[in-house]
Amino acid sequence: MVAVESTMLPLGTQAPDFRLPDPSGRSWSLDDVAGERGTLVAFVCNHCPYVRHIARQLGVMAAKWVEAGVGVIGINSNDATSYPDDRPERMAAQAAEWNWTFPYVTDEDQSVALAYRAACTPDFFLFDADRRLAYRGRFDAARPSNGEPVTGAELDAAVKAVLAGEPVGGDQVPSIGCNIKWKPGNAPAWFG
Repeated sequence: MVAVESTMLPLGTQAPDFRLPDPSGRSWSLDDVAGERGTLVAFVCNHCPYVRHIARQLGVMAAKWVEAGVGVIGINSNDATSYPDDRPERMAAQAAEWNWTFPYVTDEDQSVALAYRAACTPDFFLFDADRRLAYRGRFDAARPSNGEPVTGAELDAAVKAVLAGEPVGGDQVPSIGCNIKWKPGNAPAWFG
């Protein structure tokens, strides 16, 4: 397990557009998932222990955020050939197990991960109603082996600020997790 941190895309960055399929073949764009009051783009996958550690709580909180007007999408950008647990046919079952009711799509050519400068799983990008980046960073301080409770408090505080139309306060701490599993030749120059 190689742990890396978020690249911390500059705040105010406009959300890059995308159109990606879910395991059923339905295509989802940024317009399809954008919430009236904000949008959370989460780079996640099936096999990463960091994602697995927070997955159920992410499902609980995402349902509340969607109800409040924040769109949520999970994007799996891993190389599924080298990491077969991340194949699309396994994504739907995993999302159901974790009670993820938001779209969970695959970024097969990894172009969306590159556009967002996503580096790890999980990697969270929260955009305001104007689709400007308001928060990028971690879910909370919990890690698979550090004993911290999984609360989602840091991301939840950011969502609450976006819902209120206010700037996200406090320090934004990078997410940490497994590196995105880049296909040969796709790893960006900024990737360690």
